[in-house]
Amino acid sequence: MLFELPPFLVANKLVLFGLISGVLSIVAFVPYVVDMLYGKTRPDRACWLIWATLSSIAFVSQVYEGATTSLWFAGVQAGGTVLVCVLSLWIGVGHYLSRKNLMLFILAGIGLFLWYLTDTAIYALIIAISISFLGGAVTVVKAYKSPQSETISTWMISLLASVCAVFSVGALDIILLAYPLYLLTLYSAIVLATWLARWGQRPFSVGLTIPS
Repeated sequence: MLFELPPFLVANKLVLFGLISGVLSIVAFVPYVVDMLYGKTRPDRACWLIWATLSSIAFVSQVYEGATTSLWFAGVQAGGTVLVCVLSLWIGVGHYLSRKNLMLFILAGIGLFLWYLTDTAIYALIIAISISFLGGAVTVVKAYKSPQSETISTWMISLLASVCAVFSVGALDIILLAYPLYLLTLYSAIVLATWLARWGQRPFSVGLTIPS
């Protein structure tokens, strides 16, 4: 390379991306919580219970695997999902525990057990992301069927935060990149589903219908 940034500038840039991702994540949760309190947004209880549990597992596993600048994003995501999960006790929709959800938590427990046996957090992280994807799919469908029940600004800001989180890793480390890349994909799907649904409700839409 003809030009290469000094190491301390590279490090500072990673810290900056990490901080921005954390701040954006905090900002993203504010309108969601406000809309919940005003009754505009109704989170799915089961979905957020799954997210709260698995985002906490993902955060701890990233700490264990040596993540540094990207921890701001994972930490805020874990804290925010726990907060929404608790608030959904009073404001949310749906049930917390079902046979399907119990199976998901059993799988999460298997991941933690494998982590304990092998001293490698990757098993817990992979299982957590896989299960969280199933929970995320519920919100994607809900956003498409009932876009007014979701706070689009939250998902758009979270999408930007996840992009910054990816850049804050600073290396091609699949273990550390897996979680922010997963959330980047999930938030993109939620935003796209919401936009498609809202466009479909406009008078000039071309044959797009929303499933009941």
